[in-house]
Amino acid sequence: MQKTYYPKPDEITRDWYLVDANGENLGRLAAQIAGVLLGKHKPDYTPGVDTGDFVVVINAERVTVTGNKLEEKYYHRHSNYPGGLTSISLRDQLKKHPERVIQAAVWGMLPHNRYGRKLIKKLKVFAGPNHSHEAQQPKPLS
Repeated sequence: MQKTYYPKPDEITRDWYLVDANGENLGRLAAQIAGVLLGKHKPDYTPGVDTGDFVVVINAERVTVTGNKLEEKYYHRHSNYPGGLTSISLRDQLKKHPERVIQAAVWGMLPHNRYGRKLIKKLKVFAGPNHSHEAQQPKPLS
């Protein structure tokens, strides 16, 4: 009987990938990024084991959506005080904090537990074309 392979922490290699969001569809881009963060593109992928890579996203302000999502999609947050609900449309969120749009889309595709909170920290999103991770030499994601 053959045992199931379980990757050890010292056997896992972490790469850095650079993604240009210019003109990309938000949902398709987020699904691709979530797969890389989870490590599903690697042959040693194991559910529940952090085998994924780091992802740097640039030009987050230029991401596109289809349909009427710019006006009809809203992001909600609550301050836990009575009447503390605040909503902002996708169009306004892209103007004020474009990096939060991609982070929210990717977070929705990750597990909502300790494992997912660990994975989302490997996502680095920048609104413009410049980023601060040149030292890691990120490779472009195909």
